Amino acid sequence: MKQHPCIRAVLLAASLACVVGAQAQQARTDGPAPRTRVAPAAPQLEAKAMDLLRAMSGALTGASSMMFTAVASYETPTAIGPPLVFSTVSEVLVQRPDKLRVITSGDGKASEYYYDGKTFTAFAPSENLVAIAPAPPTLDAALEAVFKNAAIYFPFADVLGADPFKNLTEGLTKAFYVGDSRAVDGTTTDVIAVVSDELFMQIWIGADDKLPRRLRATYRGDPLLLRHQVDLSKWKLDPVVAAEAFASVNAANARRIPLAAPHAAPAAPQGRSGRPAKTP
Repeated sequence: MKQHPCIRAVLLAASLACVVGAQAQQARTDGPAPRTRVAPAAPQLEAKAMDLLRAMSGALTGASSMMFTAVASYETPTAIGPPLVFSTVSEVLVQRPDKLRVITSGDGKASEYYYDGKTFTAFAPSENLVAIAPAPPTLDAALEAVFKNAAIYFPFADVLGADPFKNLTEGLTKAFYVGDSRAVDGTTTDVIAVVSDELFMQIWIGADDKLPRRLRATYRGDPLLLRHQVDLSKWKLDPVVAAEAFASVNAANARRIPLAAPHAAPAAPQGRSGRPAKTP
Protein backbone atom coordinates (compact mmCIF):
# COMPACT_ATOMS: atom_id res chain seq x y z
CA MET A 1 0.00 0.00 0.00
CA LYS A 2 1.30 3.45 -0.89
CA GLN A 3 1.96 5.92 1.90
CA HIS A 4 0.71 9.48 1.68
CA PRO A 5 3.57 11.95 0.93
CA CYS A 6 3.00 13.76 4.24
CA ILE A 7 3.28 10.52 6.19
CA ARG A 8 6.51 9.64 4.34
CA ALA A 9 7.90 13.09 5.17
CA VAL A 10 7.09 12.73 8.87
CA LEU A 11 8.62 9.25 9.03
CA LEU A 12 11.73 10.46 7.20
CA ALA A 13 12.12 13.41 9.57
CA ALA A 14 11.73 11.15 12.58
CA SER A 15 14.27 8.70 11.22
CA LEU A 16 16.75 11.46 10.56
CA ALA A 17 16.26 12.83 14.06
CA CYS A 18 16.99 9.42 15.54
CA VAL A 19 20.09 8.99 13.40
CA VAL A 20 21.43 12.46 14.18
CA GLY A 21 20.74 12.00 17.88
CA ALA A 22 22.53 8.67 17.91
CA GLN A 23 25.50 10.11 16.06
CA ALA A 24 25.70 13.05 18.45
CA GLN A 25 25.60 10.71 21.45
CA GLN A 26 28.31 8.55 19.89
CA ALA A 27 30.46 11.62 19.22
CA ARG A 28 30.16 12.68 22.89
CA THR A 29 31.24 9.27 24.16
CA ASP A 30 33.75 8.11 21.54
CA GLY A 31 35.04 11.32 19.98
CA PRO A 32 34.91 12.29 16.30
CA ALA A 33 34.02 9.52 13.89
CA PRO A 34 36.81 8.69 11.42
CA ARG A 35 36.33 10.06 7.91
CA THR A 36 35.63 7.54 5.20
CA ARG A 37 37.63 8.02 2.04
CA VAL A 38 35.78 7.35 -1.18
CA ALA A 39 38.05 5.71 -3.72
CA PRO A 40 37.90 7.28 -7.18
CA ALA A 41 36.09 5.23 -9.77
CA ALA A 42 38.35 3.07 -11.91
CA PRO A 43 38.79 4.34 -15.49
CA GLN A 44 36.53 2.61 -17.99
CA LEU A 45 38.84 2.21 -20.97
CA GLU A 46 37.48 -0.06 -23.68
CA ALA A 47 40.23 -2.22 -25.17
CA LYS A 48 39.26 -1.57 -28.79
CA ALA A 49 39.40 2.20 -28.33
CA MET A 50 42.80 2.03 -26.63
CA ASP A 51 44.16 -0.29 -29.31
CA LEU A 52 43.11 2.19 -31.99
CA LEU A 53 44.85 5.01 -30.14
CA ARG A 54 48.03 2.91 -29.89
CA ALA A 55 47.87 2.11 -33.59
CA MET A 56 47.36 5.78 -34.45
CA SER A 57 50.33 6.79 -32.29
CA GLY A 58 52.46 4.13 -33.94
CA ALA A 59 51.53 5.35 -37.42
CA LEU A 60 52.48 8.91 -36.47
CA THR A 61 55.75 8.14 -34.72
CA GLY A 62 56.78 5.56 -37.30
CA ALA A 63 57.51 8.37 -39.77
CA SER A 64 60.56 10.58 -39.32
CA SER A 65 58.82 13.34 -41.29
CA MET A 66 55.25 14.06 -42.38
CA MET A 67 53.09 16.58 -44.17
CA PHE A 68 49.36 17.22 -43.79
CA THR A 69 46.67 19.88 -44.07
CA ALA A 70 44.79 20.89 -40.92
CA VAL A 71 41.45 22.70 -41.18
CA ALA A 72 40.54 23.92 -37.70
CA SER A 73 37.11 25.33 -36.83
CA TYR A 74 36.19 26.75 -33.47
CA GLU A 75 33.13 28.45 -32.04
CA THR A 76 33.28 31.77 -30.24
CA PRO A 77 30.39 33.30 -28.25
CA THR A 78 28.39 36.31 -29.41
CA ALA A 79 26.11 38.80 -27.68
CA ILE A 80 23.10 37.60 -29.69
CA GLY A 81 23.31 34.00 -28.52
CA PRO A 82 24.40 31.56 -31.23
CA PRO A 83 28.20 31.31 -31.60
CA LEU A 84 30.21 32.36 -34.63
CA VAL A 85 32.54 29.84 -36.27
CA PHE A 86 36.07 30.74 -37.31
CA SER A 87 38.27 28.50 -39.44
CA THR A 88 41.92 28.31 -40.36
CA VAL A 89 43.78 26.19 -42.91
CA SER A 90 47.32 25.15 -41.97
CA GLU A 91 49.86 23.44 -44.20
CA VAL A 92 52.03 21.50 -41.77
CA LEU A 93 55.50 20.00 -42.25
CA VAL A 94 57.16 18.10 -39.40
CA GLN A 95 60.58 16.51 -39.13
CA ARG A 96 61.24 14.75 -35.86
CA PRO A 97 62.61 15.44 -33.36
CA ASP A 98 63.17 19.16 -33.78
CA LYS A 99 61.68 20.81 -36.87
CA LEU A 100 58.30 22.29 -37.74
CA ARG A 101 56.76 24.56 -40.36
CA VAL A 102 53.15 25.77 -40.20
CA ILE A 103 51.76 28.13 -42.86
CA THR A 104 48.24 29.25 -41.95
CA SER A 105 45.51 31.07 -43.86
CA GLY A 106 41.71 31.17 -43.59
CA ASP A 107 39.57 33.53 -41.54
CA GLY A 108 41.76 36.44 -40.50
CA LYS A 109 45.30 37.30 -41.53
CA ALA A 110 47.85 34.75 -42.68
CA SER A 111 50.70 33.65 -40.44
CA GLU A 112 53.78 31.49 -40.75
CA TYR A 113 55.76 29.62 -38.09
CA TYR A 114 59.18 27.99 -38.31
CA TYR A 115 61.09 25.92 -35.76
CA ASP A 116 64.56 24.62 -36.61
CA GLY A 117 65.62 23.06 -33.31
CA LYS A 118 67.30 26.24 -32.09
CA THR A 119 64.91 29.14 -32.71
CA PHE A 120 61.18 29.66 -33.16
CA THR A 121 60.06 32.21 -35.77
CA ALA A 122 56.59 33.75 -36.09
CA PHE A 123 56.05 35.74 -39.29
CA ALA A 124 53.11 37.97 -40.28
CA PRO A 125 53.43 38.42 -44.07
CA SER A 126 50.81 41.15 -44.52
CA GLU A 127 52.38 43.36 -41.83
CA ASN A 128 55.95 42.25 -42.70
CA LEU A 129 56.66 41.63 -39.02
CA VAL A 130 58.72 38.79 -37.57
CA ALA A 131 59.42 37.59 -34.04
CA ILE A 132 62.33 35.24 -33.37
CA ALA A 133 63.33 33.70 -30.06
CA PRO A 134 65.56 30.87 -28.81
CA ALA A 135 63.69 27.58 -28.46
CA PRO A 136 64.24 24.27 -26.63
CA PRO A 137 65.88 21.43 -28.59
CA THR A 138 62.77 19.22 -28.94
CA LEU A 139 59.46 19.84 -30.64
CA ASP A 140 57.37 19.01 -27.55
CA ALA A 141 59.31 21.45 -25.39
CA ALA A 142 59.25 24.14 -28.08
CA LEU A 143 55.46 23.93 -28.41
CA GLU A 144 55.06 24.33 -24.65
CA ALA A 145 57.48 27.26 -24.57
CA VAL A 146 55.82 29.28 -27.34
CA PHE A 147 52.39 28.78 -25.82
CA LYS A 148 53.61 29.89 -22.41
CA ASN A 149 55.64 32.85 -23.65
CA ALA A 150 53.68 34.04 -26.69
CA ALA A 151 50.21 32.39 -26.55
CA ILE A 152 50.91 30.56 -29.84
CA TYR A 153 48.83 27.41 -29.93
CA PHE A 154 48.34 24.77 -32.63
CA PRO A 155 45.10 22.74 -32.32
CA PHE A 156 46.84 19.69 -33.80
CA ALA A 157 49.80 19.83 -31.36
CA ASP A 158 49.27 16.40 -29.84
CA VAL A 159 49.73 14.55 -33.13
CA LEU A 160 53.12 16.23 -33.59
CA GLY A 161 54.81 15.11 -30.40
CA ALA A 162 57.11 12.24 -29.58
CA ASP A 163 54.37 10.24 -27.82
CA PRO A 164 50.85 10.99 -29.12
CA PHE A 165 49.42 8.03 -27.20
CA LYS A 166 50.55 9.48 -23.88
CA ASN A 167 49.31 12.94 -24.81
CA LEU A 168 45.87 11.65 -25.72
CA THR A 169 45.35 9.15 -22.89
CA GLU A 170 46.79 10.82 -19.81
CA GLY A 171 44.00 11.35 -17.28
CA LEU A 172 41.29 9.51 -19.22
CA THR A 173 38.28 8.30 -17.28
CA LYS A 174 36.44 6.72 -20.23
CA ALA A 175 37.30 5.55 -23.73
CA PHE A 176 34.96 3.64 -26.01
CA TYR A 177 34.44 2.64 -29.63
CA VAL A 178 31.60 4.46 -31.42
CA GLY A 179 31.55 2.76 -34.83
CA ASP A 180 32.86 3.04 -38.36
CA SER A 181 32.31 6.00 -40.69
CA ARG A 182 32.78 7.03 -44.29
CA ALA A 183 31.99 10.70 -43.77
CA VAL A 184 35.49 12.18 -43.37
CA ASP A 185 38.18 12.75 -46.00
CA GLY A 186 36.69 10.19 -48.40
CA THR A 187 38.04 7.25 -46.43
CA THR A 188 36.75 4.63 -44.02
CA THR A 189 37.45 5.52 -40.41
CA ASP A 190 36.94 4.08 -36.96
CA VAL A 191 35.38 6.52 -34.51
CA ILE A 192 36.23 6.50 -30.82
CA ALA A 193 35.34 8.79 -27.92
CA VAL A 194 37.58 9.70 -25.00
CA VAL A 195 36.57 11.44 -21.77
CA SER A 196 38.56 13.09 -19.00
CA ASP A 197 37.78 15.55 -16.24
CA GLU A 198 38.58 18.28 -18.77
CA LEU A 199 37.03 17.29 -22.07
CA PHE A 200 34.90 15.03 -24.22
CA MET A 201 36.45 14.26 -27.60
CA GLN A 202 35.69 12.13 -30.64
CA ILE A 203 38.50 10.96 -32.90
CA TRP A 204 38.11 9.61 -36.44
CA ILE A 205 41.03 7.25 -37.28
CA GLY A 206 41.74 5.87 -40.76
CA ALA A 207 40.78 2.19 -40.84
CA ASP A 208 43.68 1.25 -43.11
CA ASP A 209 46.48 3.74 -42.42
CA LYS A 210 45.54 4.50 -38.74
CA LEU A 211 46.13 8.21 -39.25
CA PRO A 212 43.92 10.76 -37.47
CA ARG A 213 41.35 12.34 -39.79
CA ARG A 214 39.20 14.40 -37.43
CA LEU A 215 39.25 15.46 -33.78
CA ARG A 216 36.19 17.13 -32.27
CA ALA A 217 36.07 18.29 -28.67
CA THR A 218 34.04 20.16 -26.08
CA TYR A 219 35.59 21.25 -22.80
CA ARG A 220 33.78 20.41 -19.60
CA GLY A 221 34.81 23.63 -17.88
CA ASP A 222 33.20 25.71 -20.63
CA PRO A 223 29.61 26.58 -19.59
CA LEU A 224 28.69 27.19 -23.25
CA LEU A 225 30.15 23.86 -24.41
CA LEU A 226 31.60 25.50 -27.51
CA ARG A 227 32.84 23.01 -30.08
CA HIS A 228 36.37 22.73 -31.45
CA GLN A 229 37.18 20.63 -34.50
CA VAL A 230 40.21 19.95 -36.68
CA ASP A 231 40.19 17.90 -39.89
CA LEU A 232 43.51 16.40 -41.00
CA SER A 233 43.97 15.45 -44.65
CA LYS A 234 46.49 15.14 -47.52
CA TRP A 235 48.81 13.04 -45.41
CA LYS A 236 52.32 12.31 -46.69
CA LEU A 237 54.62 10.20 -44.53
CA ASP A 238 58.39 10.41 -44.89
CA PRO A 239 58.42 12.97 -47.70
CA VAL A 240 61.75 14.27 -48.97
CA VAL A 241 62.38 17.49 -47.03
CA ALA A 242 64.72 20.20 -48.26
CA ALA A 243 67.23 21.54 -45.76
CA GLU A 244 65.92 25.09 -46.18
CA ALA A 245 62.29 24.12 -45.58
CA PHE A 246 62.28 25.38 -41.99
CA ALA A 247 63.26 28.96 -42.68
CA SER A 248 61.83 31.87 -44.69
CA VAL A 249 63.74 34.43 -46.76
CA ASN A 250 60.83 36.88 -46.44
CA ALA A 251 60.73 36.45 -42.67
CA ALA A 252 64.46 37.06 -42.42
CA ASN A 253 64.01 40.45 -44.10
CA ALA A 254 60.96 41.56 -42.09
CA ARG A 255 60.89 44.07 -39.23
CA ARG A 256 61.72 42.43 -35.90
CA ILE A 257 59.42 42.53 -32.89
CA PRO A 258 59.57 40.56 -29.59
CA LEU A 259 58.10 37.06 -29.50
CA ALA A 260 55.44 37.71 -26.85
CA ALA A 261 51.68 37.73 -26.48
CA PRO A 262 50.26 41.12 -27.56
CA HIS A 263 48.08 41.11 -24.44
CA ALA A 264 47.17 38.74 -21.63
CA ALA A 265 47.38 35.17 -22.86
CA PRO A 266 43.96 33.63 -23.65
CA ALA A 267 42.56 30.91 -21.45
CA ALA A 268 43.18 28.23 -24.07
CA PRO A 269 41.99 24.72 -23.28
CA GLN A 270 44.67 22.82 -21.40
CA GLY A 271 45.61 19.29 -22.32
CA ARG A 272 45.93 16.40 -19.91
CA SER A 273 49.69 16.93 -19.77
CA GLY A 274 49.24 20.56 -18.68
CA ARG A 275 50.04 22.02 -22.08
CA PRO A 276 47.58 23.24 -24.71
CA ALA A 277 44.84 20.78 -25.33
CA LYS A 278 45.03 18.32 -28.24
CA THR A 279 42.01 18.59 -29.82
CA PRO A 280 40.84 21.54 -31.58
